Amino acid sequence: MAPLPSVTPDTVVPPAAVVLVSGGLDSTTVLAAARAQGRAVYALSFDYGQRHASELGCARRQAQRWSVRDHRVVALHDFASMVSNATALVTQSAIEVPRARDVQDRGEVPVTYVPARNLLFLAYATAWAESLDAQEIWIGANVLDYSGYPDCRPAFFESFRATANLGTRAADGGPQLEIVAPLLNLSKHEIIAWGLQLGVDYADTISCYAPSAAKGSPGVVACGTCDSCQLRRRGFARAGVDDPTTYAVLDA
Repeated sequence: MAPLPSVTPDTVVPPAAVVLVSGGLDSTTVLAAARAQGRAVYALSFDYGQRHASELGCARRQAQRWSVRDHRVVALHDFASMVSNATALVTQSAIEVPRARDVQDRGEVPVTYVPARNLLFLAYATAWAESLDAQEIWIGANVLDYSGYPDCRPAFFESFRATANLGTRAADGGPQLEIVAPLLNLSKHEIIAWGLQLGVDYADTISCYAPSAAKGSPGVVACGTCDSCQLRRRGFARAGVDDPTTYAVLDA
């Protein structure tokens, strides 16, 4: 990955960056990091029929909180039905979200993997970045505390960057596009610690793959046992700070 260019006080126009923002812990940290690095942020989210669509409310509020230039939510109306037989994370799927799974088991790609999701999201981000003359796409991917998804690995991002630069004006001498993944080699507790330094409000983020509505409240309750909840809970514990999430199960 390319090193992050610094922004000096003499910079007249802040460099533009497209930031993928889901409303989760990692993407919100990346959003804050991009703003801290002086980027003019264009936030991009996706409504693809995910079970945890409540994350989009968090994404909208975080985009507003971090004063992005624009925030687009792309509606992928047919995507859920197309992949419902291969993932547990869309509403049309009959596959159940795994509970209390060993998240260190990397033997098989888990059913919480959504086929080619990051590939699709990055393709949209590339198109927007090219139209904005933005040279960076920021993404909150991680290869340490994650569930073993193939589209979260360094080789994938390097390959996508090369492909994007071959399939856009960059191939004819235009500016090269960079994929910025600052969390790639950080543990979850390191991500949380960094985010807190940046001023991230983790209370308004969702990590759970299958949250439920909170009674008498506009908020949600995380299951506490899916892969993402386990990683989040462990991260806050190792960071030595309180996890602001409300969990349905606390002893997983």
